[in-house]
Amino acid sequence: MKSAWILNHYAQEPGAAGGTRHYSLAKHLRASGWNASIVAASVDHQSGRQRLANDEFSRLEYHDSVPFLWLKTSPYSGNGGGRMRNMLEFAARLVFSRALKKLPKPDVIVGSSVHLFTGLAGLVLAWRYKVPFVFEVRDLWPQTLIDMGRLKERSLVTRILRVLELFIYRRSQRIVVLLPAAWQYIVPLGIPKSRIEWIPNGADLSSFPYYPISERLNRSCFTLMYLGAHGQANGLVHILEAMKIANEKVTDSKILLRMVGDGPLKSDLIRHARALGLDNVFFEESVTKTQVPELAREADAFLISVLDLPNLYRFGISMNKLFDYLAAGRPTIIASGAVNNPIADAGAGITVSPVYPEEMADAIVKLASAENCELEAMGLAGRRYVEANHEYAKLANRFADVLNDVVNEAR
Repeated sequence: MKSAWILNHYAQEPGAAGGTRHYSLAKHLRASGWNASIVAASVDHQSGRQRLANDEFSRLEYHDSVPFLWLKTSPYSGNGGGRMRNMLEFAARLVFSRALKKLPKPDVIVGSSVHLFTGLAGLVLAWRYKVPFVFEVRDLWPQTLIDMGRLKERSLVTRILRVLELFIYRRSQRIVVLLPAAWQYIVPLGIPKSRIEWIPNGADLSSFPYYPISERLNRSCFTLMYLGAHGQANGLVHILEAMKIANEKVTDSKILLRMVGDGPLKSDLIRHARALGLDNVFFEESVTKTQVPELAREADAFLISVLDLPNLYRFGISMNKLFDYLAAGRPTIIASGAVNNPIADAGAGITVSPVYPEEMADAIVKLASAENCELEAMGLAGRRYVEANHEYAKLANRFADVLNDVVNEAR
């Protein structure tokens, strides 16, 4: 059994809230002869929860036989200096922590963004252990920060990140990207396309049972649901404004929206919903990944909104929640102008503009008045699309091919 270390600052165990990409990949990699260990920071990004006790600097846990090594980092909130310190702490812990000796010696090291410092630390470890390095790009830093207005193109920080980004790209044996068109960003930097592999997010259908919409628990109203982070990138103001318009269009039927999750903008969103008079919008706490299938069963449809950032989303989207929605077998209304659109590809819902909330409102009204058979047809189309293209067992096979290739090349 070959060994891989997957370094992901924000990795989540199955009993936590948020994406569990690497847990799902690691679980299924065993079938391809790989034992994958996940190394992550002790502080949960969304909730700020510290996983380790005051006197602990690391902890090795097993979740369904998948090793998770938590490295101690400082708590923080928001996206300010505290988060930056947390990033640098994690990178330093990766390089200097003796706790890594608890893991089997690696045959390959995978460093996963969001931020670049994990990639840099992964390169150092790969050099130390004389093994190949795979860089997984989940967000295109610093381009994402620039397009979202957090960094200026000509700032010193941006220039430093550009240099670091190129340094990591050039020294990676493979670059795994989650966005289907990310190669269009990376290849012009002088990186051969043959070194770039697209392995998107997905869903683990073995732990995500399908419940027909005709068996939904609450039939007295039409229940919309948003499951995910409440942050700047999630476009949730657009959803609230669409609900306001939908309420004005439909007065004789009951439409509810359940906003499930956590994040830095949640309190602002609650205040905005109150200002709009949305007494049919309910904000709920985050749920663990294992609770998502049962909760999704209570929805009639899902909502998702992507910010109108054409420069950024020309490379595509691959959000965890999108594939949970599809796996749940419910139609989804997506407000997006991204270059790819899994909802449209699957025939699993309605696509609207990310600019005009009126369009989402019309889509809400349309689904609320649809027959069960129409809703179920869209939901099943989404479920089958995930089964064919985004089931984690299949994605893990593709990931294993990448790991095998770089190990064989190194030999």
